[in-house]
Amino acid sequence: MICKIKKIIDENERVKTFVIDKKFNFKPGQFAMLWIPGVDEKPFSFLSEDSFTIAKVGPFTEKLFSLKEGDIIGVRGPYGSYFKPYGDKILAVAGGIGAVPIMSFVEFYKDLDITVILGARTKKELLFLDRFEKYANLVVCTDDGSYGYKGFTTDKMEDILKNEKFDLVITCGPEVMMKKVFEISLKYNIPIQASLERYMKCGIGICGHCCIDEFTVCKEGPVFSGEQLKLMKEFGKFKRTNSGKKIYF
Repeated sequence: MICKIKKIIDENERVKTFVIDKKFNFKPGQFAMLWIPGVDEKPFSFLSEDSFTIAKVGPFTEKLFSLKEGDIIGVRGPYGSYFKPYGDKILAVAGGIGAVPIMSFVEFYKDLDITVILGARTKKELLFLDRFEKYANLVVCTDDGSYGYKGFTTDKMEDILKNEKFDLVITCGPEVMMKKVFEISLKYNIPIQASLERYMKCGIGICGHCCIDEFTVCKEGPVFSGEQLKLMKEFGKFKRTNSGKKIYF
């Protein structure tokens, strides 16, 4: 669908939210392929039915950040799997821009008892503080201690699980962080769902570029269950470049 950018919100120095003039019936964790005419097409998680929150990390997002309200983009989707709530008490662990699908989950399932551990390198990189506090029990971590707990989200997760029980863990963020979240969830015998990221070209399972072991992230993911994660030898270890070359995280 060809959409017009209705509003652009500066979240911080390298993150913006783009609100479009059409609404999509998505489920938290799903993504769309955004197209800039004459440039390229890239995958991004939905924040809401009409918005995407995006970090500037390369040529495509640099071009996207140069667009203004009223400019045109293409939106193809929604695609992929999504977070499925299990039980009433949920622990969500979000790192950096991985806060986007976690935020959409929290707002979509606001009647559940959700605790969010939100992490970033520094205070200015934290996303959606007010929105998380409105619907969830929020615990904030920063690497430099500029806001909240000084340290990693996974350290705080261990502290919380020593005193509380949860029906499900969901997570999105750097894959090294999510691998640790997965290991802690196994230790405490809690079901987990993780949103993974790989380089995508088609978004619909044709090109195979986003494979992680035998799974395609665009079609069987991006949200994977703990049982699926157990089968992935590459999870938390390898990713692929745009040429398909496998490299270490």
